[in-house]
Amino acid sequence: MEIEDVTFAERYGLYGCIQCGKCTGGCAVSLKTDLNSRRLVREALLSDNKEVLKDLEYIWDCTTCATCTLRCPKGIEPSEVIIGMRTLLIEEMDLPSTIQEALESTYKDGNPWGRARSKRSEWAGDLTVKNVSKGDEAELLYYVGCTPAYDPRIQSVAKSLVKIFDAAGVDFGTLGNKESCCGNEIRRMGEVGLFEMMVEDNIPLFEKYNVKKMVTSSPHCLNTFKNEYEGATFEVQHYTQLLAELIESGKLKLTKELDKTITYQDPCFLGKQNKIFDEPRMILESIPGATFIDFDRARERSLCCEGGGGRMWAEGTGEGERNAETRAHEANEMGADIIAVACPFCLLTLEDAVKLAGYEDTIQVRDISEIIAELI
Repeated sequence: MEIEDVTFAERYGLYGCIQCGKCTGGCAVSLKTDLNSRRLVREALLSDNKEVLKDLEYIWDCTTCATCTLRCPKGIEPSEVIIGMRTLLIEEMDLPSTIQEALESTYKDGNPWGRARSKRSEWAGDLTVKNVSKGDEAELLYYVGCTPAYDPRIQSVAKSLVKIFDAAGVDFGTLGNKESCCGNEIRRMGEVGLFEMMVEDNIPLFEKYNVKKMVTSSPHCLNTFKNEYEGATFEVQHYTQLLAELIESGKLKLTKELDKTITYQDPCFLGKQNKIFDEPRMILESIPGATFIDFDRARERSLCCEGGGGRMWAEGTGEGERNAETRAHEANEMGADIIAVACPFCLLTLEDAVKLAGYEDTIQVRDISEIIAELI
């Protein structure tokens, strides 16, 4: 596995691995698939060619939730090792067709969903939303993201945030059809070259329209803008951070009650990877009439929904119950009426799981933005 005269093992610091197994022990999917971070690291150490990756279909099972990386006592990043292995597979054009289609769509139309760029702003419908790419001025850029822009179910999140921002007097705008994919999932699928190209395109785009502050719908977008866009000069928040500030300052008032028991799913890219745990809970605990209860596995220990790392475009190889189904059963046992989420992927995976488990008449899966929009 030679890359620029540096072996794969050297590039990822694998000689420091002590094979303790904490990476695999903490993996959200290792119990039901052949994915084994410790074994992959060992195999990468023992081989300097791409043969080690042959027939490793389970390499696409990883959700890149980064639990393995957070638990490694030697500071190795197994999730990055897996991304690196995916990169090698992509160079050989050895990847699932659905992943390839998502990558091609992103290159062509700026989104992985196979939708036309010209339809990116159709989600807004009759809403009045400033478009900074057409000359409107705004203090804050609302970066909608690919899934809220195109997925019919998740468009409700974008519309809810518009309602909330308007109610709180937030001066915001979007890029309309000029908005393009952030690239977080693209990099995690292994297409590093395409990701770098997107960074090179997006940063000048944001500079052109004088973007100083940004708020995102998705934790995945937040993560890549905050941590992986070298040279970016804008400030970025997840919408739950902004909503918490608006509620605390009194600019956003909840005037209606909600007599429901609510629990909350920590998104991996918001919680584990960016340590944003308190703001979503503060919002939910401020709802008049509602009772908030936490999952047993919450915050740093939260169970990944299995939506990240390209898994929205690649079916896993494992058998048995998905993590989202496990969460649905846990919520039912807790007596929760609502599973609140703050991530488009969590919303899609958990809503499907609730239906599959037969709880659709007793448990709702709602994005925090949807809940708040109905209470103002």
